[in-house]
Amino acid sequence: MDTRNFLRFLFLFFSGALVLLYAWVHLPSDLPSSAELLLLKNPFKPPRLRNSHVSDVPHHPLDPLTVREINQVRTILSCHALFKFSVSYALHSIELEEPEKPLVLQWKKGDPLLPRKATVVARVRGVSHVLTVDLTAREVTVHETGSHSGYPTMTIEDMTSATWAPFASAEFNRTIIQRGVDLTDLACLPLSTGWYGKAEASRRLAKVQCYTMKDTANFYMRPIEGLTVLVDLDTKQVVEISDKGRNIPIAKAANTDYRFSAMEFNKVKALVNPISLEQPKGPSFTVEDNHLVKWANWEFHLKPDARAGVIISRAQFRDPDTGELRDVMYKGFTSELFVPYMDPTEAWYFKTYMDAGEYGFGLQSMPLDPLNDCPRNAYYMDGVFAAADGKPYVRSNMVCMFERYAGDVGWRHSESPITGIKITEVRPKVTLVVRMAASVANYDYIVDWEFQTDGLIKIKVGLSGILMVKGTPYENMNQVPAQEYLYGTLLSENIIGVIHDHYVTFYLDMDVDGSDNTFVKVNIQSQKTSQGESPRRSYLKAKRNVAKTEKDAQVKLKLYDPSEFHVINPSKTTRVGNPVGYKVVPSGTAASLLDLEDSSQKRGAFTNNQIWVTPYNKSEQWAGGLFVYQSQGEDTLATWSERDRPIENKDIVVWYTLGFHHIPCQEDFPIMPTVSSSFDLKPVNFFESNPILRVPPNFEKDLPVCVSSASA
Repeated sequence: MDTRNFLRFLFLFFSGALVLLYAWVHLPSDLPSSAELLLLKNPFKPPRLRNSHVSDVPHHPLDPLTVREINQVRTILSCHALFKFSVSYALHSIELEEPEKPLVLQWKKGDPLLPRKATVVARVRGVSHVLTVDLTAREVTVHETGSHSGYPTMTIEDMTSATWAPFASAEFNRTIIQRGVDLTDLACLPLSTGWYGKAEASRRLAKVQCYTMKDTANFYMRPIEGLTVLVDLDTKQVVEISDKGRNIPIAKAANTDYRFSAMEFNKVKALVNPISLEQPKGPSFTVEDNHLVKWANWEFHLKPDARAGVIISRAQFRDPDTGELRDVMYKGFTSELFVPYMDPTEAWYFKTYMDAGEYGFGLQSMPLDPLNDCPRNAYYMDGVFAAADGKPYVRSNMVCMFERYAGDVGWRHSESPITGIKITEVRPKVTLVVRMAASVANYDYIVDWEFQTDGLIKIKVGLSGILMVKGTPYENMNQVPAQEYLYGTLLSENIIGVIHDHYVTFYLDMDVDGSDNTFVKVNIQSQKTSQGESPRRSYLKAKRNVAKTEKDAQVKLKLYDPSEFHVINPSKTTRVGNPVGYKVVPSGTAASLLDLEDSSQKRGAFTNNQIWVTPYNKSEQWAGGLFVYQSQGEDTLATWSERDRPIENKDIVVWYTLGFHHIPCQEDFPIMPTVSSSFDLKPVNFFESNPILRVPPNFEKDLPVCVSSASA
């Protein structure tokens, strides 16, 4: 490296790069502890948040750790032998260790709070540890983690140090300059490597790929194709540089910027007039003690989580007939996301991301944008997390909650004129939505938990953000040789959107009127009539099949072999004798088509079925395993389920996977409109009759003045 370029590198490393490289990993706006120290040279450091949560105290056994408690954990650990004499350690997570389930179920408001404990995942001198910190006894218990492969979720500090590491390599800097890119224009991403052989098993690695930010905020559309840097996350050293794309030009910046401020004024069009839901009497929900939500007949506990994003616990519904508060779900959350890209070439084959276990789905959540992410009537909740040095920080507006009315109908009936009876009865459908959005680098995930007054819960996932694209020498499809496969779609000049899948697996600990439940597959079968029985030749019949063991409950959805999937309480029945229950109602989804022996699919084997059912086990919550990073797939939902444990009339957990096949199209460029899918948890014989039968209709006198256009 010549003197001029060396000085340029130094300038980059100690000034502008800190701003540019740190921005992409979405550090919280109130940068914590060690992260702040890294930005001492940054004159644009954001201000601290107004709400520091330093005075928060827990009120419920499932409340997340407070700022004070995280600080207490950090103090206790500093005195433990494992950390006391080590200057090389990182705390990858500090989370509430939830009390045993029976104790939580017995606890009532006003009872003494159950002992508060924290689960800590730490790396000390290159070794991963799982610890329990008892905040009352001030004791630390170190647990055996077994022989499973894999490493903990990357910390924010891991990600930023990985993006800096290549700049210490003269070869990397020389390569960037030879590509015609100024070092000060670089934005780099730390990419999880997956696992593809024993050579990768002995150290914690990340791959770094870079883009140019020149002339656009949408640097994702300007990849420096084929340049991949392998970095050791523990030593921060460059292990290997692969540069196979020197002949591939960098796409132009024109038409890639998606920001409103960057739009040409004469091209900005308001397609609809502003819409806002008005609530003249205020919201119908309340949030008690920061985390207990009460709305309509629903009560549930809500908390942000660094790995899962949002956790819904103790979801109960007040029976409209008896007034009894009845159990529906003990705990539900996003357990894992699996995003494999369908390009086997050197710079792409490893892109098989596990966004929760590798990056932290909650850690990647962004502050929600009022009026756009959430409507004007929304309530916001912050997340409190810990940095790698254990100091707490606040992620503001991480979760929003709001009542939604979109003109939908809860139930209706109009009597036909031929009966001579004049009846029109309609009830509006108003729902309560809990929302979070995670920006895992380029992709944005919007996750909604929507509660309905009739007892239904809809879980919906929206995909937006920016495609991960591949550079190409082609500017038009007529330049592509007939025999060449692009692994995707040519979206714009020199840009290919690579085909990929998204799988989002949910953990659903159903407690339908109690913890002992049974999974029933209700198969819908074609039945032929016997000769002379009926003018009909065939009809459909429902056949109930009780799942005795885990393998009985493994479900691959099939359009021409339909079923309903019920979680029932066999010990409780309605007045006419039906077991009370809830059913999982699938919607549009996708199934993995990858070879089951593909190493990436072994890690993502929890997507081999759309539905699994396992017996409740407190240690089995993460579908990809506790340590997902560079895991080999031997500690997943698929391996647990192979034990084929009894599940009939047991405390069971249902796992459901939403899937998306994504073949990119030009409408996804330069930023994609949201696509979504969902599934429902719907009451089935849970109530004696329609639970919203006695809900009144809307009346004009109860509503604000609203002027509409004349009807046709």
